[in-house]
Amino acid sequence: MKTIFTTGQVAKICKVAPRTVSKWFDSGRLRGYRIPGSQDRRIPREHLIRFLKEHGMPLGELEDEAMGKVLIVGTDPVIRGSLNEMMGSDEFKLETAQSGFEAGIQAESLHPDCVVIDFAMGRSDALMIAGNLRKNPEYAETVLIGLLSDEDNASGFDRTIFNETFRKPFDVALLAERVRTLVGRKKQLA
Repeated sequence: MKTIFTTGQVAKICKVAPRTVSKWFDSGRLRGYRIPGSQDRRIPREHLIRFLKEHGMPLGELEDEAMGKVLIVGTDPVIRGSLNEMMGSDEFKLETAQSGFEAGIQAESLHPDCVVIDFAMGRSDALMIAGNLRKNPEYAETVLIGLLSDEDNASGFDRTIFNETFRKPFDVALLAERVRTLVGRKKQLA
């Protein structure tokens, strides 16, 4: 995952001439810095993504990095539908899984920024999925959110596995906003 780009690399991504990128940079529209002692320009990834979004340009190969990826595991159709409505946009890609096995396959292909696990699928399954994700170094930075059912007692398991827990019934808009905030912090695109 490249974090700093040259004007030539930005030109390729934007499908424009390198001189155009230099003009964007020199006019202050595209933020970055010059290499000391030379005229070479460098553009950090987050500034490039912000520039492309502000100008309605396609993100191209950066799209995967720019979009927040959320895996929703074991939730009922109502919660899933509401989250899709509130978050399914240009900013987030939502995928679902109904079992631990399916969650593992989805996590491998999606590499989610956030995994929302509903304890309604079964407490032991939910904890197993969360535990397996936390054990894998690839998912060390993944945000985990647990949806606890009414009767599910919060004691008896290590709550530090989860970044956040919600007890049902809860406001789905609040859940969507927390996912947005936590993933935004993780991706530092805000």
